[in-house]
Amino acid sequence: MGDRWHVEVDRSVCIGSAQCVHHAPGGFHLDTARQAHPADPESDANETILAAAENCPVEAIVITLLGSGEPVFPPEE
Repeated sequence: MGDRWHVEVDRSVCIGSAQCVHHAPGGFHLDTARQAHPADPESDANETILAAAENCPVEAIVITLLGSGEPVFPPEE
């Protein structure tokens, strides 16, 4: 069984660029205020969700390992 992730969007940082929706069409949606939301805050690890986080122009997407809270993205420095 693979890793499970907790995905969240910091809506105080989100600028509504929709890059997350572009990179992970089923993984994120924008609300009427153009703020991003994960389609499922708890999901299996997958490359499209990671690509969405990596391509967010303001790094508003935070991914951690479900259970341990260990950071996946952005990585610890």
